[in-house]
Amino acid sequence: MKPQPFLESYFLNRHPLQTLWLLFDNDRPRLVVAAIAFVIKHSPVWLLPLLTANIVDVVVQQKPIAELWWNALLLALLIFQNMPMHVLYMRQLSTALRCVETRLRSGLSRQLQRLSIGYFTRASAGVLQSKVVRDVENIEQMVRTLFDAGLSASSGLVGALVITAIRAPAFLPFFLVIVPVSAWLVQTMRGGLAERNQQFRSQVERMAARLTEMTHLIPITRAHGLEQEELERVDETLSRVRQAGLELDMLNAIFGSLSWVTYSMFNILCLVAAAWVAYYQILPITAGDVVMLSGYFASLTGSVMVLVNLLPPISKGMESIHSVGEVLKAPDLEQNEGKLPVESVRGEFRFENVSFHYPDTDVSAITDFSLEVPAGQNVAFVGPSGAGKSTVLNLVIGFIRPTAGRILLDGRDMNTLDLRTYRRFVSVVPQESILFEGTVRDNITYGLENVPDSNVEAALRDANAWDFVCEMPYGLATHIGERGAKLSGGQKQRLAIARALIRNPRVLILDEATSALDTESEALIQQALARLMRGRTTFIVAHRLSTIRNADKIVVLKQGKIVETGTHEELMQRGGAYADLQAPQRGL
Repeated sequence: MKPQPFLESYFLNRHPLQTLWLLFDNDRPRLVVAAIAFVIKHSPVWLLPLLTANIVDVVVQQKPIAELWWNALLLALLIFQNMPMHVLYMRQLSTALRCVETRLRSGLSRQLQRLSIGYFTRASAGVLQSKVVRDVENIEQMVRTLFDAGLSASSGLVGALVITAIRAPAFLPFFLVIVPVSAWLVQTMRGGLAERNQQFRSQVERMAARLTEMTHLIPITRAHGLEQEELERVDETLSRVRQAGLELDMLNAIFGSLSWVTYSMFNILCLVAAAWVAYYQILPITAGDVVMLSGYFASLTGSVMVLVNLLPPISKGMESIHSVGEVLKAPDLEQNEGKLPVESVRGEFRFENVSFHYPDTDVSAITDFSLEVPAGQNVAFVGPSGAGKSTVLNLVIGFIRPTAGRILLDGRDMNTLDLRTYRRFVSVVPQESILFEGTVRDNITYGLENVPDSNVEAALRDANAWDFVCEMPYGLATHIGERGAKLSGGQKQRLAIARALIRNPRVLILDEATSALDTESEALIQQALARLMRGRTTFIVAHRLSTIRNADKIVVLKQGKIVETGTHEELMQRGGAYADLQAPQRGL
C-alpha cells in the first residue's frame, strides 16, 4: 500500500465522481477485468431470448434438427460459464473494493492523528466514527451496487437493443417509445409510496425515542408511581406506528398490484403487436422473433427501472465521499514536519507574554501570561471556572500554540520544535482516567515495547495499585473491560498514575487528578502523586487544597490573567484571591 497521507489531494476541488475515479487509481485493471467477467457471466440473461427464438423457429419452420442441438449446446455452455466467471468477477471486484476501503479508513485514521486537538473539540466523536465506518461503507456499497445492479441493467439493455437492431431492426422504434413510457408510469406511481415510507420511518423514529426516554425515566417513574401513565404514552406511540404501518402495507399492496398490471399490459401489448406484425408479414419477423421481442421488452423495462432506482444509493455514496473529504481536507493540522526533533528535556519553561484565543471567539483565554518554571518545580494553577487553567495546560502539552508571545522549553521556542518528539518526555494524568479494553499490563505499558514485569510491578507499587491488581483473577493479565468498567474510580486513577510512572517523564501534567475521588482513594492517590512528582517539572490544576498546598509555586488566574503567585503559606497570609478561593474548603 502507498504511504499515507496521500488521499487528501484526491478530494481538493474535485467532483465526487473524479474523486471516486482517483480512489481506484491502483485498482482500475481489477475493475476492468471484473466488468468484462460480469458481462460474460451475465450473457445468458440477454442471449436466452435469442436462443429461444432460434429453437422456436426450428420447430415452426421445420429447420434441420441439428440447429436445435447446436442452440441447446450453446445455451448449456453459456449457463455453465457463469460459475467461473462469477468467481472471477467477485474476486476482482472485492479485492479492489476492500483495498480502497482499507486505504480510505487508514487515510482517515492517519488524518485524525494529524489534526489538532482543537478540531476534536469542535467535532463530535460519534460523527467522526461514522465517517470512518459508515461513510466508507456507503462508498463501498455504492460501487458494489453500480457493478451488480448497474452492469446487469446496462448489459441487459445494450444486449437487447443490439440483438433487436440486428434481428428485427424495424421493431426497434417500438421499444424506444414504449419502454420509457412504461418505466415512467411505474416511477410516477412510486412517488406517493416514497412519501408514505418517509412518514412511517418518522413514526418509527418517534417510537424509538419514546422507548429510550421510557428506559431512562424508569427510576423516576417507579419513584412516583407513574407506570400506568408512562405505559399509556408508549401505547399511544405504538398505535400511531401500527396505523402508519397498516397504511404503508396497503399502499405497497396497491402499488405492487398496479405495477404488475402495468408491466403485464405493456408486455401483452408488445406480444400482440409482434404477433400481429408477424401474422400479416408487415415486417419480416418470424414466430421465434415474436417470442424474442416479448422477452426483450420485459428485460428492457426492468433494466430501465433498475437504472432509475440506482439514483438514491449513488446519491448516498456521493454524499459519503463529500463527508469523508471534510476530514481529509481539514486544514486544522498540527504542524510538526520540518521542525527540530527533541532529543532530551530538562523541564525548564518560560512563558513570555503569552496570549491565546480560540478560533471563532473574540475573547482571549489567557492574556500577557508570563511565568518562569525551573526544571523540577511543581506549579499549581487555581482560579474560577473559565480562568484559563486548562488553556495553560494545553499550551504546555502543545495541543495548542500561542497566538501571541512564546513559550521556551529549555531555552528553545516551542514553535520551532517537533512536538511529537517532545511529548515522549511528557505524561498526563487527567481527571477521568482514559483506559481501554485490554489487560492491566496492556494499559500500563501502552505504547511501550518489551517492558519487564518487574518494571510494571514497580510502577504499580509506587502508584499504590499493586495490592488490588494482585487480588484480580489473573493479576496483570486481567482484562479490565471497556474504559476500565470493572474498576472503581480510585483504581482507574492509580492505573493512570502507574502508566505515567513507567514512562519516567520529565514533564508531568495533573489535570484535576483527585477531584472525583472519595477520601480514602484520595489519600492513596496523594501518596502516589507525591512519588510521581518527585524530581519532575509538574503542572497541576486542582480545586482541592490537599492537592496543591505543597506545590513549589501556586499561580492564581482570573479571566486569563495572573493575579497572584507564591507558596500556599505566602498566599494565605496575603488574604487575597487565593485565600478567598480556599475559604469554603477550610470551613470559613
